[in-house]
Amino acid sequence: MHLSEKTLNVETIYNGKILEVTRDTVELENGETAIREVIHHSGGVCVVPVTDEGEVLMVRQFRYPFKEALLEVPAGKREKGEDPLGCGIRELKEECGATAKEIIPLGKLYPTVAYDTEVIYMYLARGLSFGEQSLDDDEFLDIVRMPLEKAVEMVMNDMIPDSKTQLALLKAQRIICGR
Repeated sequence: MHLSEKTLNVETIYNGKILEVTRDTVELENGETAIREVIHHSGGVCVVPVTDEGEVLMVRQFRYPFKEALLEVPAGKREKGEDPLGCGIRELKEECGATAKEIIPLGKLYPTVAYDTEVIYMYLARGLSFGEQSLDDDEFLDIVRMPLEKAVEMVMNDMIPDSKTQLALLKAQRIICGR
């Protein structure tokens, strides 16, 4: 079949806490075989929390693979089979101590389509009320408030490299501002 590959064999080469890696043998549409290394990840969510004053709540946290603190929208990993919306509500409360009267789906993102099964579901949260954060024991972050327009400007000026944050902010601005 055109634009498809048939899986012939799957070999698990690593099974860790947050991901599994397989080496798959596939048959190509021309009958040849090829190897595909695939990272299997349960996925995640991100939430763009926007206050009644038009400020977005962002988090700054250290990201080990890049050895730097990055500015991102609140986000987290889904447990296997966890409802994306429920995960987003949980992450918003844990990271920002916030609950929302309105949560609007912004779609989904495939961050690395060539070798990773991760899907990130994106949401816009409005009508915020605040309580206490509930960070995981190994989670350290700072909350940063800024006007949504400034966050979008930072995306456009290459000051926010995180893909989920870029796309979620741009989609949230489109919904809020209608442009």
